[in-house]
Amino acid sequence: MSKVPIRFSSEGSTGEYRPEPSEIEVPRLDGAGIDGIEPAEDLGRSEHLKAVRAGEVGSIHSWELVTAVDGPGTRMTTFFSGCPLRCVYCHNPDTLQMRDGTAVTAEALLKKIKRYRAVFRTSGGGVTFSGGEPLFQPAFLAHLLRECKKLGIHTAIDTSGFLGAALTDEMMENLDLVLLDVKSGISETYKRTTDRELEPTLRFGKRLSDAGKPIWVRFVLVPGWTDAPENVEAVADIVAKWKSVERVEVLPFHQMARDKWDNLGLEYQLEAVEPPSKEATEQVREVFRARGLLTF
Repeated sequence: MSKVPIRFSSEGSTGEYRPEPSEIEVPRLDGAGIDGIEPAEDLGRSEHLKAVRAGEVGSIHSWELVTAVDGPGTRMTTFFSGCPLRCVYCHNPDTLQMRDGTAVTAEALLKKIKRYRAVFRTSGGGVTFSGGEPLFQPAFLAHLLRECKKLGIHTAIDTSGFLGAALTDEMMENLDLVLLDVKSGISETYKRTTDRELEPTLRFGKRLSDAGKPIWVRFVLVPGWTDAPENVEAVADIVAKWKSVERVEVLPFHQMARDKWDNLGLEYQLEAVEPPSKEATEQVREVFRARGLLTF
């Protein structure tokens, strides 16, 4: 099955990429909502697009409460729908299309977030906006970050950095932590693995570093795809230049998402790929540690 194309408008004067209007389709509207978050009202396509552009409505796949996974403390991780990358090892292929999510208002989502403020305070946690790609819906993300900051809630985004130009200075101020997925250090490998270019992530990482914004780097170790020694060394060299990196997480590839790909009828290229051994994973971690990086 061929990959679903994602098209972008021409890069504007701000350098911000935006999805074409054809990609911003009205997501599901149903009475169930998402685990206690009521769906947005059916506004019709025209009014829906206006609400999306204003950051009042977004497309959400799901959310979960996790501890010590997507940032410090106990966190409410919210998965946005829509992503410009097509990673061969994507763990959430059901979040790739914005139109496949459920339309929710920022107000409804924030109402849910507020319920966990005591948990966040006690655990030193907060909210993490993941996906998909949260920067695929920059106006909605900006609204949520701004309101969470007013509430004194620690904020984080989990991003590939490909759409880093969409993160405005205001959003940066309302953001406490960036979980940055550096998927490769070699352009050709990045393109083969994600169907996108590496350079936007490099620019984003440098911008975060220059601003002193805390970064937790994530690197997925996929045998036959990202584990070549020269690629690992390249990733480590890149990350070592970013002074605000607090830690690196080397994540061994697993097959837990295989059923999702099958259920979606998508071609899965990693059927025969075995997860890396503990020894191989630890060897890669040592490459990062050799550059003085706290690595897990």
